[in-house]
Amino acid sequence: MLNPAPNPAAAQPEELTAVAMSGGVDSSTVAALLHAAGRPMVGLTMQLWNQRRLAGRPGMPETSHGRCCSLDDVHDARRVAERLAIPYYVVNYEQRFERDVVRNFVDQYRAGRTPIPCSLCNTSVKFDALVTTARQIGAARVATGHYARITPDPERPGRRQLRRAADRHKDQSYFLWGLTQEQLAAAEFPLGEMSKDEVRRHAAAAGLDVAGKPESYEICFVPGNDYGAFLAAYAEEQALDLGGPGAIVHRSGQTLGRHAGVHHFTVGQRKGLGVATGQPLYVLNVDAPTATVTVGEEEQLYARSLRAEGAHWIAGAPPAAPLRVQARIRHRHQPAAAWAEALPNGELRVEFDAPQRAITPGQAVALYQDDLVLGGGWIASVAPGGAAVATR
Repeated sequence: MLNPAPNPAAAQPEELTAVAMSGGVDSSTVAALLHAAGRPMVGLTMQLWNQRRLAGRPGMPETSHGRCCSLDDVHDARRVAERLAIPYYVVNYEQRFERDVVRNFVDQYRAGRTPIPCSLCNTSVKFDALVTTARQIGAARVATGHYARITPDPERPGRRQLRRAADRHKDQSYFLWGLTQEQLAAAEFPLGEMSKDEVRRHAAAAGLDVAGKPESYEICFVPGNDYGAFLAAYAEEQALDLGGPGAIVHRSGQTLGRHAGVHHFTVGQRKGLGVATGQPLYVLNVDAPTATVTVGEEEQLYARSLRAEGAHWIAGAPPAAPLRVQARIRHRHQPAAAWAEALPNGELRVEFDAPQRAITPGQAVALYQDDLVLGGGWIASVAPGGAAVATR
């Protein structure tokens, strides 16, 4: 007998809930948990990208099966829905996904940045377009397999807070910092208090074939995580200019070699630089307008301050004064102590107590206070010395 994990934001039993079913063990277990609790529900799988679209172009595989968002995953989700005897539909968001996520991914690389498409997908597709579809079919909420938690805001009745998952190793709150109050009100994360092992045990107890299915760590539309091949194939299809070759320059000013395009590089990269100097070198900066890739020693990767754009504060208005926070600059980055200050025009400055390695433009910075997610922004620039944050 399955016992759903407690969830303070759970919907009322009479409400129809849409479950976002990707075909993986996490979302399938969510469906099984809600079904065991007697919740009225419907399964929805998002068709986001045609895996055959770029097949056969240079560097791209002829077929792409067994990956996140593949046809195999759609079949797995459908089988779970059939086992649970719940209504199930596939909804096509390919145009929205390409416009808001894929094209941004390509344009960011063209600009010399390193994008993080999962955060955009969550805010623009999963908790925007999917919530709209769910409401159109009478569902009040959308339940997903994210490892995160939603709790009431004790100081603001009717508002919600986003918190890190109980299982820190699986926590996905870094990808959710852009959610609005309206989106949080419509979202449900039944796995927020559970560990991955518990999820697999629940899936096995429910007799789900996906209980032992391995996880996918790839970006769903990039086969084999080969960004360069995907970018080249997409740019060829869309007649986009990825930029020409340029110089690889040591931070001292010495030209070390040439490269085929800035989209092949990201801050912190060591392998695949195409230069040999007898000592390890890392990408320090990617300048798209001049097609210059600057490299240097590892100690030069560390910086204390960043500026972010598109800042979002989950509570609503930005804070009036600088805040003590823990800031995360990558999904696998351990949140580090810092000061955060809201700036005009939706910008944000973060100054770390200690220098952080490879702060990368294009990535997100998520802000926390213990397990509470305050918000975040898109990293735009890095100041190696660390500009002082205003009066604290």
